[in-house]
Amino acid sequence: QVQLVESGGGLVQPGGSLRLSCAASGGTLDYYAIGWFRQAPGKEREGVSCISSRGASTYYADSVKGRFTISRDNAENTVYLQMNSLKPEDTAVYYCAADRDYRALVAGRGPDYWGQGTQVTVSS
Repeated sequence: QVQLVESGGGLVQPGGSLRLSCAASGGTLDYYAIGWFRQAPGKEREGVSCISSRGASTYYADSVKGRFTISRDNAENTVYLQMNSLKPEDTAVYYCAADRDYRALVAGRGPDYWGQGTQVTVSS
């Protein structure tokens, strides 16, 4: 049973940066694609970015392309989301998720595991 724990959220001014971490325990992430999703109040959950198990493939939603970067350190069993040039519309709870099927994860279909989420608030 893999457990995912997000960290790194907080309050930041527009134009600022944050780095989110998704740390795994109870198992290795080596065989899992990892995705970041977010949900703002009153809105549906949306996929933000995904990375394949070995990092060879990445996906970004159009709304974050050029601003967010996903990476992983399998030795540390951790996946990161570097968020730059943050905008108020990036405000949401950010969740990481793990699935053995990268394409399914990109499509947002039933990840095997979810983290508990971390709040990101972009406001002046």
